[in-house]
Amino acid sequence: MHQALPLKRNWSERFGLTPAAAAAAVFVLSFATLGGAWYFQFVLGYQPCHLCLIQRIPYYIVIPLSFALAIAARYDAPRLFITSSLAVLVAAALCSAALGAYHAGIEWGFWEGPSDCTGSLINLNNGGSLIDELNSIHVVPCDKAAWRFLGISLAGYNALISLALAAIAGGGLLGRTYRIGRVA
Repeated sequence: MHQALPLKRNWSERFGLTPAAAAAAVFVLSFATLGGAWYFQFVLGYQPCHLCLIQRIPYYIVIPLSFALAIAARYDAPRLFITSSLAVLVAAALCSAALGAYHAGIEWGFWEGPSDCTGSLINLNNGGSLIDELNSIHVVPCDKAAWRFLGISLAGYNALISLALAAIAGGGLLGRTYRIGRVA
């Protein structure tokens, strides 16, 4: 007689999204995103504004945590560590998405941005005049998108990528199945 295959309980099980796989995917995508930001800055010469630099902070949390979690989950770390780490990844990614959406809204003129700006630091040890140093400062405004593709700025892409990161980490939370004393 023909036996039916067991039904998958949720969408994350359908895709086989285990906590280890979710953490590995978050690591790769977040590492590539930060690498892309550095590529735009150091190779293409797009200087980041103050908000661009702030948007990178969640990645400095997500990248090492997701790497450690991918390894720990693969080798049967305690359930509390895996669950809490995935929750932290979701929270950090949502914070990054909020920062990206806030910055994109400033670029589109939906609301005012911060009053502070960033620029090069003044080097008073070079012997030049202070006026010359002040005139050479290039301030990167937060309300001007340096680059757009399909009408979306880098801040907008950060918001979208961060939402995807939160969904992947959340899928790892939903996709966990437990055996006695172990996470599968």
